[in-house]
Amino acid sequence: MRVKYPIIVEGKYDKIKITSLFDATVITTGGFEVFNSREKELLIKRLAESTPIILLTDSDGGGHLIRSHIKTILPPDKIINLYIPKIEGKEKRKAQASKEGILGVEGIDKEILLKLLSPFCDEQGESINKGNISKVDLFKYGLSGGKDSKSKREKLLSLLNLPQDMTTNAMLSAINILYSKEEIEKIINNM
Repeated sequence: MRVKYPIIVEGKYDKIKITSLFDATVITTGGFEVFNSREKELLIKRLAESTPIILLTDSDGGGHLIRSHIKTILPPDKIINLYIPKIEGKEKRKAQASKEGILGVEGIDKEILLKLLSPFCDEQGESINKGNISKVDLFKYGLSGGKDSKSKREKLLSLLNLPQDMTTNAMLSAINILYSKEEIEKIINNM
């Protein structure tokens, strides 16, 4: 099922969990990195100009701090707050439980996540994407698979005011939400 709106989670393992269950655009805060990353804040703000954003952080103290911070940078009508239950336990990949001893998004059962996110899914496949830009297009534009691809991606990310540390897949997701294919082609041709 495709989730209609971008989802903000704390870390890469949360993202892996969500994308293993859903076709979704998932943005990570990098944990507390979001407090110090102007680029990450700009990305979140820019996405919210086009669409509501689902906010799904852990139910511990750190998750609440990150959620509160994001609430200060986005208008309330652009945030869909979803909360995972507080369940005692530890994630399988960790040697010991977290400080508070509760599971984060990555450790929650898939049934709970399905129940939380299903109301925001569209089985007809409608997309929030404006661009429909594919990985093949990125190759064609010289943004992947070529000698100078990395520097071209960095230049494009800079022009678009997007975080420089985005992976190619994250960049593709973001530009597909923010720009039409024609807009991106025009920007790339003017680089």
